[in-house]
Amino acid sequence: MDKAQVYVGLDIGTTAIRVIVGEAVNGQLNVIGVGSERSQGLKDGVIVDIDKVVTATRTAVQQAQTKSNLKFDQVVVGVPAKDLLIQPTHGMIIVAEQPKEISEVEVFNVATASLSHSIPAEREVVAITPEQFIVDGQGGVTDPRGMSATRVELDAFVYSVPRIVINNIRKVLQKVGLRLKHFVLNPLALAQLALNDGEQDFGTVLIDMGGAQSTAYAIHDHQLKYVAVDEEGGLNLTKDVSVVLNTSLSNAEKIKRDYGMADPDQTTPGEKFPVEVVGKDEPVLVEETYLSEILEARFEQIFDRLDHDLVKVDALALPGGVVLTGGVAETVGLVPLAERLLNVTVRLYSPQEMGLRNAGFATGLGLIAYANNLSEIELLVTSVVNQGALDATVSHDLPQQPNQVNSKKQERQYGTKPEAETEEKPAKPHKQGGIRAFFKNFFD
Repeated sequence: MDKAQVYVGLDIGTTAIRVIVGEAVNGQLNVIGVGSERSQGLKDGVIVDIDKVVTATRTAVQQAQTKSNLKFDQVVVGVPAKDLLIQPTHGMIIVAEQPKEISEVEVFNVATASLSHSIPAEREVVAITPEQFIVDGQGGVTDPRGMSATRVELDAFVYSVPRIVINNIRKVLQKVGLRLKHFVLNPLALAQLALNDGEQDFGTVLIDMGGAQSTAYAIHDHQLKYVAVDEEGGLNLTKDVSVVLNTSLSNAEKIKRDYGMADPDQTTPGEKFPVEVVGKDEPVLVEETYLSEILEARFEQIFDRLDHDLVKVDALALPGGVVLTGGVAETVGLVPLAERLLNVTVRLYSPQEMGLRNAGFATGLGLIAYANNLSEIELLVTSVVNQGALDATVSHDLPQQPNQVNSKKQERQYGTKPEAETEEKPAKPHKQGGIRAFFKNFFD
């Protein structure tokens, strides 16, 4: 089997660690192996106990190797968007005094130039996505190779996270015996998988409903423009059920999955289920509507806080509406509840591949889909972030330093927090005016 056609995605999540193996055949990516193990050693999506994460990761890897009948040691690793900073950047190099053909070397050099601005020591760049190349003043170029020019420039977006997050992931990989192919930001992976071309182009809010947090991503022009994070997720829902019904966490999790509905209006009045209550010998019957009201209260909190941040940048005015994914998004009745709370069109994305038909597998599947779909020019640009992880399809000997560079850090910065905080929640914008405002926030 050609290893260059095999992609292994590693999704280190708070509630589960998943490994998905995909094989690309004639442009078609087929899943050939899956491993999944309950997470330990993570809190709010961040590694807090390396040894526990290593144990769970090793188990998931072994499962995936057994099911795929393939021994692998190189993985594409997802990076959470917690504390993500998004910065537009610009790089420029002189190719030659007289027009000279642009090669992969010049592309690598100008991408390196775009990263030469100062990054705080506590942060590490994990991704760079090209927006356009500018060849001798001519913009809008997607691939400058083969063109003749004296100067080439690159406009791109740079994504960085706290260095400790990356260092801990690298330690896990080292202890498990895995090599890093490259990092992929979870929202970029999810967007490519869950959103169609029009939704990525015209703009959509993608909300990943995870175990420890719920994260909203504003996607426009195939770029990640904004991130809003709420530090609550499926684990909070389980704790609510446990506390209110006076039952154990394990019972609460099972009750949530078996009987939970997000929207009380969709429950059957009078329908009941048994609950093992602490201190009672016999199960107590509880109405489904009551359980739904417990879940609804927490969902209202989550969506209200996400709405508060998204409204500030008019992201909910984007024409694609909202797409929900992640394991918690599978809760029955969540889509109509989200539509009512956010006042936009909402749909659910869940993978349809055999054995992966749950939105909880979306990130892991997105990682291998993203890696498989990277073009040669995107691989070249990406390689400056992790030079050792350059894919075998682009194997040229690239220089470490550009010939002559000039880069600048643009003033705008986007991340998990908007630049100006306001005390009162603003009124929701009208669609047309909101879209113009969103463009003004991000594209002027």
